[in-house]
This record gives sequence, structure tokens and C-alpha cells, in this order.
Amino acid sequence: MKRWTAFWSIIAKDMRTYYLKPPNISWGLVFPLAWTGMFFVRSGAQPSELRALLPGVMTLAVLFGTTSLLAVAITFERRTRSFERLLLAPLPLSLLMFAKTAGAILFGVLNAFVPLTLAAFITDLSGIAWPTLIAGVVLTAVSSAFLGLLVAVAVTEVFEAQTLSNFFRFPMIFLCGLFFPLERLPAWLRPLSYALPPTYGADVMRQGLGQPGLLPLGFEFLILAGFCLGLFLLSLRAVNRRWIA
Repeated sequence: MKRWTAFWSIIAKDMRTYYLKPPNISWGLVFPLAWTGMFFVRSGAQPSELRALLPGVMTLAVLFGTTSLLAVAITFERRTRSFERLLLAPLPLSLLMFAKTAGAILFGVLNAFVPLTLAAFITDLSGIAWPTLIAGVVLTAVSSAFLGLLVAVAVTEVFEAQTLSNFFRFPMIFLCGLFFPLERLPAWLRPLSYALPPTYGADVMRQGLGQPGLLPLGFEFLILAGFCLGLFLLSLRAVNRRWIA
């Protein structure tokens, strides 16, 4: 019981302390919305066509939201050495790291529904398969959070974490089919697209919004779950190697 009390206390503290930090607002929320507006204005899309852009922009909001929050939370606490004090707590490392990433996961999930809420005032969003859409958002947030944790562990400053994150995030915009169909990519790039978690997260959301998908839903859920587990184990290994060993 005490372990779970500590778990929720860590999440609540991160929510109070880091949710409204400027990097989270700029990279986690403003950037995805600005990117959507750019595509909408540039293409001259009608409001009814906005629905086709939603899976990409929701994935973008999740990806940037989760990684931005972890870049701030982990690097700030490493610099002030408060993270080292957390490591001394009588908590299993796996539970501690999940508590640190849970706030980022929640932030990413909330971010995903900001563009969806705004789109509801512009276009018709009837016919959404909500269980599929929510599952896609959550699995994308979990895999993105563990990817962001891997980046945050490797650096010591917020600007370093954001710079290194952008090295991965910006190529994903073009490689994961968020706004450009994968069929338009050169054949030699497509295998890389299928090796990235946001490709499957965006496709699940696309099917949740009633659009055709690339692969069967069950297969994509299995792949995303595998990414989540693999990235979490890699994150634990990185923390053990850099901060504990």
C-alpha cells in the first residue's frame, strides 16, 4: 500500500511542478497545433477534410507532449540531485520509473484530445470508434514516454534533451505517415517507417476515426505493446547503467 501511495505522490508532484513549464507549452502543445494550422492553410482544405489530418496531429501532440515533459522533469531533477534522493526510496526501480513516466503519459493523452476538441467545432466527428481511438492514444503515449525517457537519461540539461529529442521527433513527422501516405515514400525508406512506434499509433487512431488503415488492428495493438515493453526495459537498463551501477 505504501508503494502505491508513493507512486501516486510522485505523479501528483510532477503534474503540479512540470505541466505548465514553458518547454511543455511550446513544444508539447503550441507546436503541434501550429503544424496543423500550417497544413490546413497551405492545402486550402475544407473543414470536412480536417478529419483526415486529425490522426497525424494527435500523434504529433502525443509524441511532443510526452517527450517534452520528460526532458524537463528528468533533467531538472538530475541537476538538482532530487532524482538521486528518489532512487534511495524503498521502491522497486521499475515502479519508480513508471511513476516518473506516468505523468508524461497522462500529459500526452490530454494533449491528443486538444486538437480533437477544437476540430469538433469545425467539422463533423460522428462515427468515431472511441475504444479504438483511446487505445491508440494511450499506447502511443506509453511508447513515446519510454522513448523520451531513453533520451532524457542520456543528457544533463533541458536544452540538450530537447535538441536530442528533435533529432528523433522531426524525422518521425515524415517517416511515420502522419501527414504523408507511406506509399509516397521511397521504397528503401519504408522499412524504417515500419520500425517506428508512431507509424502504428497513427494508424490505429486513423481507424478509430473511421478511415482505412494499413494493417489489421489486432496486429497493430500487438506491435505497439511490444514497443512499450521493449522501450521500458531499455529505459531501466539505461538508468541502471548510468545512475546506479
